[in-house]
Amino acid sequence: MRLVRQPIVAGRFYPADPVACRRAVEALLPREPGTPAIGAIVPHAGWVYSGATAALALVGIAASQPDIVVFFGAAHSTFLEEASIWASGAWRTPLGEVLVDEDLSGAILASARVAADPRPHEREHSIEVQLPILQVLRPEARIVPIVVQPKAWAATIGREVGAVARAAAEVGKRVAVVGSTDLTHYGPAYGFEPAGRGSVGVRWAKEKNDRRLVRLIERLAADEIVAETSANLNACGGGAIAATISAAVALGASRYVELRHTTSAEIAADPDALNSVGYESGLFLAVG
Repeated sequence: MRLVRQPIVAGRFYPADPVACRRAVEALLPREPGTPAIGAIVPHAGWVYSGATAALALVGIAASQPDIVVFFGAAHSTFLEEASIWASGAWRTPLGEVLVDEDLSGAILASARVAADPRPHEREHSIEVQLPILQVLRPEARIVPIVVQPKAWAATIGREVGAVARAAAEVGKRVAVVGSTDLTHYGPAYGFEPAGRGSVGVRWAKEKNDRRLVRLIERLAADEIVAETSANLNACGGGAIAATISAAVALGASRYVELRHTTSAEIAADPDALNSVGYESGLFLAVG
């Protein structure tokens, strides 16, 4: 039976109507052309909050004209002892189906410590919200979706996947990698207020807690990411970040360039916000 993953947040995080969905994507896209990139970090909240930030990085991914995009997703609700790949079939969005590249997913299954298990993907939105944007920017691209738990082995999984992707690139398939994560979830709604309630704490979350993590991303310090996010709760997708960094490096990336770092409180223009979530987008580039 052909596996087709159905959208779970269409109509909530982004429009479910195909015409409205496409128009919403077009409104999110920046006017400037993207810098061709090997990989990216993107946020995954509702588009009204994080869509434009994610689109900045996805434009760079599309500019590299990938045949396949490997998405490393966060694991919000299912924590298994392995990374989980959706290995075949397609993912459906309001804009149609995005095919899974079964050749690359099969090669990953043969070479990396991942399991062919669709269950962790079924209720996980972190990859889904990126796909309509990719469909508008690069409609012919196929995907390989992988949920990565925030475990110590996440960076190793990324290296293994990156090595397989590099081999695919050597025979003519262009591959890019994207990691989906939000940053610090701060405030009483999240039960996390170490710097106090209100504007002081919300500012600390962005300027101190988020930036600790971003500095590690800029250093390409894949092996330090999961420990950092576990200790300081500054990302929901620590495993996805670690895997993306190491996969991008395996594909030739030598630099991370931040495009935007913002928060839900800033986007809502609410100086009195008690709750806030950080959003980061950036590109992994080969320099030199």
